[in-house]
Amino acid sequence: MRFKRETTVIANRDEEWGCAAAAAMEYLEPVMSMENIPRGWSEDKKYKITAADGTKYLLRITPKETSGSLGDDSLGGRQYTKQQHMFQIQQSVAALGVPMCRPVACGRCEQGFYDIQTWVEGRDAEEVIPLLSDAEQYACGLEAGRILKVIHSVPAPEEQPDWETRFNAKMDRKIQMYHQCSLKFDGAEDLIAYIEANRSLLKGRPQCFQHGDYHIGNMMIEKEKLVIIDFDRYDFGDPWEEFNRIVWCAQCSPLFASGMVNGYFDGDVPMEFWKLLALYISSNMLSSVAWAVSFGEEEIQTMRKQAQDVLNWYDHMKNPVPSWYSRGYYLQYMDGLPYKMKAPFDFGFVQEYGKVFKVYDDQDSGNICFGVSGERKSGSVLLPENKEERYFVKFAGAPTERYEGTPGEAVERLKDTLPIYRDLRHPRLIELVDTREAAGGFAMVFKWAEGDCMGRMYPAQHQRFMNMPLEDRLQVFRDVAVFLEYVNSRGYVAIDFYDGSVLYDPNGQGEPAAPDQNAESTRRGRTTICDIDFFSKKPYFNSMGRMWGSSSFMSPEEFTLGAEIDEITNVYTAGAFAFALFGGYRREAGTWTLGQASFEVARRAVSEDRGSRQQSLRQLLQEWEAALEL
Repeated sequence: MRFKRETTVIANRDEEWGCAAAAAMEYLEPVMSMENIPRGWSEDKKYKITAADGTKYLLRITPKETSGSLGDDSLGGRQYTKQQHMFQIQQSVAALGVPMCRPVACGRCEQGFYDIQTWVEGRDAEEVIPLLSDAEQYACGLEAGRILKVIHSVPAPEEQPDWETRFNAKMDRKIQMYHQCSLKFDGAEDLIAYIEANRSLLKGRPQCFQHGDYHIGNMMIEKEKLVIIDFDRYDFGDPWEEFNRIVWCAQCSPLFASGMVNGYFDGDVPMEFWKLLALYISSNMLSSVAWAVSFGEEEIQTMRKQAQDVLNWYDHMKNPVPSWYSRGYYLQYMDGLPYKMKAPFDFGFVQEYGKVFKVYDDQDSGNICFGVSGERKSGSVLLPENKEERYFVKFAGAPTERYEGTPGEAVERLKDTLPIYRDLRHPRLIELVDTREAAGGFAMVFKWAEGDCMGRMYPAQHQRFMNMPLEDRLQVFRDVAVFLEYVNSRGYVAIDFYDGSVLYDPNGQGEPAAPDQNAESTRRGRTTICDIDFFSKKPYFNSMGRMWGSSSFMSPEEFTLGAEIDEITNVYTAGAFAFALFGGYRREAGTWTLGQASFEVARRAVSEDRGSRQQSLRQLLQEWEAALEL
């Protein structure tokens, strides 16, 4: 089920409250409050019910218009029998330990018939999961696949009709629906051809209980755990057919979708599964546009786009393995948090500093970083005794997922950064407090810096960062530019400095303004600079061609072998930050959120021609502040 986002409190309780509450009160006495939940695509009415003891429930009522008369021999009677059957099966599924809306009660009511389930106090998974780290998205998918495997352990009735016969008839109806619908879409012929060529795959397929609509839109995150909802479309059939809704997952998070498949098959996915899944998805897509007609133009366009996505994933049905699929990662867990690795590694020493509350594993430097909170247990004299502290532990020497070098090379590179952090101590720079040899590698321990990271590799933090008030983003830009100026004054040049190196805490304590920095006199929050590992002493010349870094923040000379990398290069870096902060990373006047004068200053800073840029960071800052005054 896909949801329309709206929840309203019932103001006039007389009619609607009376009917719905009467159903609820058969089990709950008394009902203290009720909220209407006008979501979904069925005719069912849903309510959030709060009982006298404060316990919340979901009340779902299937109306008479859908169920018919409620006499025992009527359609409604048969529907009621089906509802009772669903209630019993849900009880069986819940007993297996599946995290779900648990069935509480069901029965008849004046409006039709009702069922009451436990309330899930969480957020929609389709909103939460895309904002998680890659490892967390994949881990959620693994869990969804494992849960589905448990659901499929409930057998189908022995008298269940043969699957091959049933689904062939269903595909025939879908093909007929497409031909009878006036709306067509490009590539439908490829879907039909795949169906006709692969009907034999249905022969001998097993059957089991199916959730009926298993995808990310019918999942929630409650207390950081996945919960499955909406079993009302349950059925019995081929367990692999249950994956036909995975298109919604893949559009939302390919890593989640990949994890779901890998979790279900414990990493060993048979090719027969992919061929059958392509068949089931082809059948679904054929009728999708015809289904959408009754819901209006918006849904028609949604299904047209989905059809094109499917055809692109499968190369117009030439490849049964969709392009979104990833074999995933080797995941390890520390204090319940997943992180990706190439191979197992013992990070036990990290827990000497306390409990891990955050992992940063999406680095290509060979480093992996941990946020740790707790009393010091290390023997280092640099760390305070018997005090709750939060640390940022950066470690090299493990086989991290994205690093292409050897662990030994990563260790040497991290050790080489020690003089950089010592030489460039600054109020904006993360504070180094300890170093140590550990687990065959090398660790640097910093004081934890609160705030959200600007980097796009952390979607949730990036979203909050970019949605900060304009004045906060202006403060970040000033801090970045001033720090770069300081770096150059210390005889260094910034290399591989990008949005992932910047954090901002709007509630942080800002440092006092420097005597010549009037713009800093009204600080709003605290900017922290981190990850300066590749900063180098001047003079520095490009010895690589394409240097390390994010292309969005790199000057032309950082792609040119033999070019000098200097303060003018860092003027470009600062200009790139301006366009990221105030232009949504685009260097166009149409997306710029400040005035034209500041746009021209930033555009000059990112000139391809070095001579056209401001010739120092001090000049850039002066022009910037003057432009903001206009």
